[in-house]
Amino acid sequence: MTETGRPKPIHQRICEDVEARIMDGSWQPGQRIPFEYELEAEYGCSRMTVNKALSLLANRGMIIRKRRAGSFVAQPQIERTVMEIQDIGTAAKAAGHDYAFEIHSMKVERLDPAEANRIDAKPRQEVLRLTCLHIVDERPHALEERLIMLDAVPRARFETFETKPPGSWLLEHVPWSEARHVIRAVAADAATARALDMPKGAPCLMLSRQTWQNQRTVTYVEITHPGDRYQFIGHFQPLKSTM
Repeated sequence: MTETGRPKPIHQRICEDVEARIMDGSWQPGQRIPFEYELEAEYGCSRMTVNKALSLLANRGMIIRKRRAGSFVAQPQIERTVMEIQDIGTAAKAAGHDYAFEIHSMKVERLDPAEANRIDAKPRQEVLRLTCLHIVDERPHALEERLIMLDAVPRARFETFETKPPGSWLLEHVPWSEARHVIRAVAADAATARALDMPKGAPCLMLSRQTWQNQRTVTYVEITHPGDRYQFIGHFQPLKSTM
């Protein structure tokens, strides 16, 4: 049902059902989803309705449609996402540095109303809350405090993150369609100072990032870097004049 109480259009139901199976890991990257005629039979609808649903999913980057072969779950676009959403470990290794990480805490809980309002989420929504320390060349490099929305990424509940840090795991396994970055200067509080081996009150750079898939939050993270050990760099060119 929609918010108005009317039944959802069939193409929207198909989109949501396919997306749910991809997001919860039932259908893995590269796996073929049911053929159009199979979805027609399952939902009792026309080929045009199925085609509309699959076109929407393809536009969102959830599936890849191949003529005559069918539709397949899209592979996560690692090269693109690493450029747009930086993976700390990948960037460190690419620059020739040693990289390691430590999971300091990991707990399933529900968002209180104040925090839910701050990140535009639903109060009492179930999340996985993690704290991860990134270490480069045996020195603390960044403190990551992350929320993973378990309604969007249910398989995260059972992930140990023993071999990959949360950010890398999400980039490899969970598709996203929109992201927002905010960078600001902050002073290290006591807990951050201890984790990053720096004086309390020392200047830091904090990157806040939120990602969505089809208008549903996937994760919210705050990554804090010591101000004297990190810099954000953007390389760009002016837009060409159309005159």
